Amino acid sequence: MPAKSAAQQKAAGAALSAKRGDTPKSKLKGASKQMAASMSEKQLEEFAHAKRKGKPEHVAK
Repeated sequence: MPAKSAAQQKAAGAALSAKRGDTPKSKLKGASKQMAASMSEKQLEEFAHAKRKGKPEHVAK
């Protein structure tokens, strides 16, 4: 399931980096912190590795 906005992709990328050990988990905030705790590495890859072109920065709930 791909991200619907650029902000989701950025948060997923940060969470993926922490999950892989490249970034300390203590550096995560907000959505990326929740994503790291609740999603698998494969799910985070699907969110983070998609084309960002044409996606809005944020999506209203």
